[in-house]
Amino acid sequence: MGQSYDRNSIKSICKSVHYPLVLNSIFARDMNYSGIGEITSAKVLKEIDSVVENYGLDTKLRLAHFLAQCHHESMGFKKLEENMNYSANRLLQVFPKYFDRFSANTFARKPKDIANIVYGGRMGNVEPNDGWDFRGRGYIHLTGRRNYELFGGSIGVDLTDNPQLVSKNYPMDSAAWFWVTNKIDELSDNGSVAQITRRVNGGVNGLKEREALFRKYLSLIK
Repeated sequence: MGQSYDRNSIKSICKSVHYPLVLNSIFARDMNYSGIGEITSAKVLKEIDSVVENYGLDTKLRLAHFLAQCHHESMGFKKLEENMNYSANRLLQVFPKYFDRFSANTFARKPKDIANIVYGGRMGNVEPNDGWDFRGRGYIHLTGRRNYELFGGSIGVDLTDNPQLVSKNYPMDSAAWFWVTNKIDELSDNGSVAQITRRVNGGVNGLKEREALFRKYLSLIK
């Protein structure tokens, strides 16, 4: 009688011989996530197929955490790009590190200036308008020239000259790339929604909604 292997043993073997796509395809079949269509569009459901297979989001926990964060960050998969069009009061609430009362009144409703102030000089942004050009796009709002370069390199697409392609063609893939690159997939195996939110957002903004979305997605994935 041949030796038997459990799920983790098979994963280890597949990874050791560099068969990630085969590995993910095998375990993606363990899940039925068609019920997600109850709260997402057919377009989003189709996009999920790709990230499940290509990025290893192949367990209920990993996929539920991922989709809950994407859903919240993109306002229900509808907001694919930061517009940065903040009022003075909102600037003080969201970006108190970068604005005081005077500067908030000066730059209120000037989205390009706001983006360049908030994102300029970091995340690989070096040119005067990089903050605006590489503002958040996709379902988890990929941000910064460096992230655009790295993600673009991973899919073989020049995103530094065409940053708008992130929101137009790769909103789900960019989110999954960010997720895996920052090891949030591994955190999802045992971490709380609060821990994952901090890794995604830098804080716990909208935590109650994120927790509710996680529970909903987890209930819809069989």
